[in-house]
Amino acid sequence: MSRLLIAAALSLAAGPAFAQTPVLDGKALFHDRCEMCHGPGGMGTGLLARRVQPAELAKRTNLNPDYVFQYARRGLGNMPPVTPGEVSDAELRAIAAYLAPARGAK
Repeated sequence: MSRLLIAAALSLAAGPAFAQTPVLDGKALFHDRCEMCHGPGGMGTGLLARRVQPAELAKRTNLNPDYVFQYARRGLGNMPPVTPGEVSDAELRAIAAYLAPARGAK
């Protein structure tokens, strides 16, 4: 019986260390995963930025993280969908949270 109590105590003591999830840095993830196409500000794209100034997304003031997440997953226009194999849901949500407030969303 005492072995069972010791094992339970050890698992409770070790549990929170395994349960913690790392805080994802949306800005760093954006620069690592998205900047090559979207540029450092996040809203322009390579070819499109040359034709449309300012970039259409730069004009938006109503973006929210859910919008950014959904359209990144689905793709929009010339932007192909971002698959979970490329960017996990947690990473994409961190990127979306970084981008949306920068465009004025609350």
